[in-house]
Amino acid sequence: MDRFDARILEALQHNARLTAEAVAQRVGLSPDACRKRLARLRAGDVIAAEVAILRPEAVGRGLILIVEVTLQSERLTDIDRFKRRMQEAPEVMQCYYVTGNADFIMIVSMRDMADYEDFTRRHFFAEENIVRFRTSAVMDRVKQGFSMPVTPSTGPQP
Repeated sequence: MDRFDARILEALQHNARLTAEAVAQRVGLSPDACRKRLARLRAGDVIAAEVAILRPEAVGRGLILIVEVTLQSERLTDIDRFKRRMQEAPEVMQCYYVTGNADFIMIVSMRDMADYEDFTRRHFFAEENIVRFRTSAVMDRVKQGFSMPVTPSTGPQP
């Protein structure tokens, strides 16, 4: 990844709807060169997804919760089963398998506390392998997004 790739990725992280022409103007390349680089970055799985970030309250899911889950058994089959269940749960916006006090940390969106209670009954209380879960309610989204700093590689460039 060279400095042009890094600049292209920086621009797209702030607005994935930019045209190749608009990106080209921002990074100092021709539109055709930008299209080729974008195709390579997409094909090489550098760009994992291009999504719309919704305002939760606008779609009736204004209750955002951060949930820490601790499993009793950490056998691979148990971990994989929990991962699959969370991947399939539409309420789970993000789920991370982590080190530390908990095994998983998740961000979930709910309509209200009754909705969350139903979720916990289906996914936590019904699961024998969950020792505990701890929930924090989000009071204010201070910063939300998926962008990260992008720097060129220090090795040889293509």
